[in-house]
Amino acid sequence: MPLPKRRHSNARTRKRRSHDALSTPTLSECPNCHERKLPHRACPACGYYRGREVVKREEV
Repeated sequence: MPLPKRRHSNARTRKRRSHDALSTPTLSECPNCHERKLPHRACPACGYYRGREVVKREEV
C-alpha cells in the first residue's frame, strides 16, 4: 500500500479541512404555533405536521 513520501504541512491539512465545519440547522416556522422547528418534521411544541396533530401533546 503506498504511503506519502513526505509529511503534509499544517496549512495543507487545514485547507482540506476548511469545509468540514458544521453548519447551523435550517429552521422553519410552525404554521400552527409559530415556534421554530426543523423542516419536514412534526413540531416539538404543539405536535402538528401539515395541519394535522400527529403527536399527542398535553396542555400545560
